[in-house]
Formats: sequence, structure tokens, C-alpha cells
Amino acid sequence: MKKLLLATMAIFVWSFASAQTEEEIKAEMGPKKDSIAAIQKRVDALQAQLDALPGWKIGAFGTIGGSLSQFNNWFSQGIPNNSSGNFGFTVNAYANLKEEKYFWRNAANLHLSWVKLDDKDDPNDDDSFRPTTDVFNISSLYGWKLTESFAISALGEYRTTILDNFNDPGYLDLGVGGTWTPIPDLVVVIHPLNYNFVFSSGDDIFESSMGAKIVADYTKKFGDISFKSNLSMFQSYKSSDYSNWTWTNSFSYTLWKMIGVGFDFGLRSNKQETLNYVLNNAPTPDPNATFDNIDNELQTYWTLGLSYKF
Repeated sequence: MKKLLLATMAIFVWSFASAQTEEEIKAEMGPKKDSIAAIQKRVDALQAQLDALPGWKIGAFGTIGGSLSQFNNWFSQGIPNNSSGNFGFTVNAYANLKEEKYFWRNAANLHLSWVKLDDKDDPNDDDSFRPTTDVFNISSLYGWKLTESFAISALGEYRTTILDNFNDPGYLDLGVGGTWTPIPDLVVVIHPLNYNFVFSSGDDIFESSMGAKIVADYTKKFGDISFKSNLSMFQSYKSSDYSNWTWTNSFSYTLWKMIGVGFDFGLRSNKQETLNYVLNNAPTPDPNATFDNIDNELQTYWTLGLSYKF
């Protein structure tokens, strides 16, 4: 009985000591976390000073996502014997020059993805990887500063696809106006004099025109998080049917060294592309479609996967 009592007391004392030790450790962790936060603030402040220095700033980050699967005799689905896969990646790159009187900002965005579905019971099906997302955008902005936050500027921006129908259509915007940079990470371009060149074999649908160009670009790095959002709009003076806009967003969170998790999504509205699809590329083309009777549906894409910071 005495041995049992002593053993019980020993267990109680050990548990109490462990609890005390855990509380002490947590108490010690608090100030250390505060110290880490304070150090990070100082590092961020130094990084802001570094970013404000004149000269070239070059960088890139991207996202890679993919999956493979195979089914054999999986009769609960419509295609019981198949192999499938998808693969996609996004790259965002920039090269920016900042000087006392002027700046020159260059950016490129590439987003490609492929998918395959091989029906083992159908020898005539297409078992190759087919492109599903195809986005390419490159821009160059030059500005002469009138004040620290406002400059007269000239912009060249080119957008197209590269896997299918390269430069068909392709869009080239050339224009002049003003650029506002209220904070170092945000650039707002307003060019009331802009010409939107459209290159396409479908000349009866696609048409170039004069209009206004608006671009808003926000690029930021918060510790291990990289974020980029870009909105590019063209408002045609000739007809709203020739107007278009594209909004792309990229997030990347670094988990280990240069590897992390990335998420990208994009939205687009382009009535010329919609009409071209309905007339020529839809499963059941509508020969009577016009700008006036089509439903200009919102175009979207997204990718989730591993990311690599260059």
C-alpha cells in the first residue's frame, strides 16, 4: 500500500513538474516572438530603403501545378479505363529601372497549361496533352517625372496566345498620357491617347481603334509571400464592342527555401473574342451571331500548385 501511495505521489509530482516546465517554456517564448517581430520590422524597413535606391531591380516568381491519374475497370464512371493528367505553370518577371528624373518598367506574364484524357477503350480518341490555358503578356512603360508621384509616360503592351493561334488575335497598345505612383508598389497608368492594334485573320470581327488605356499594377512582397495583381483595360472611342479588359493575380507563399505554394487566377472580358468563338470555334457555331445578340460571358482561369521563387 505504501509503495502504491509513493508511486501515485511520484506520478503527481512529475506531472506537476512537467506542467510547470511547459508553462515556463511558453512564458519564455512570448518575449522571443516579440523580438522576432521587431527584427522583421527592421528588416522590412531596410528592404524598403533598398527598394527606393536608384538603379535596376530585376526579379521573377512562378507557380507549377500538375497531376496524373489512371483508372482500370472503375465502372462507376463513364470511362472506366483511362489515364489522365494536367500540367500548368505561370511565370511573372520584371525588370525596372528607377532614376531621379525618370523610370522604365518592364514586365512579362506567361501562363500555360495542358490536359489529357486517354480512353483506353476508344482507339480513336485523342490521347495527347492539349493546351487549355494560354496567356502571354509583355509591357514596357517609360515615364518622365514631373513630381515624385506623377509622370508623363508612354506605354507599349502586347497580348496574345503562343500555343494556339499565335498573334491571331494579337493586341498591341501604344499610347501616351500620365502615370501615378502613390506608393512604391502601385503603378496606375492613364493614357487618353492610345491606339489598340488588333492582328487577326478574322478581319470582319476584329478591328483596331483609338481609345483610352488604363493599367493598374500592384506588386508586393510580405516576408515569404509574393503577390502581383495587374488590371489592363482598353476603352474604344469607336465602339464599346471593341473594348476589353484583363485582370490577372498571382500569389506565392514560400514554405521551404525557394519552394512554396502558388495560386493564380485571371478574369477577362473581350466581346470580339466571344463573337469569334461563337461564329467559328464553338461545338455548334451560330452563323447568325453578331455583336448585338451574343452573350459576352466572363472568361476565367485559375491554377493551384507548387511555386518556385527565382
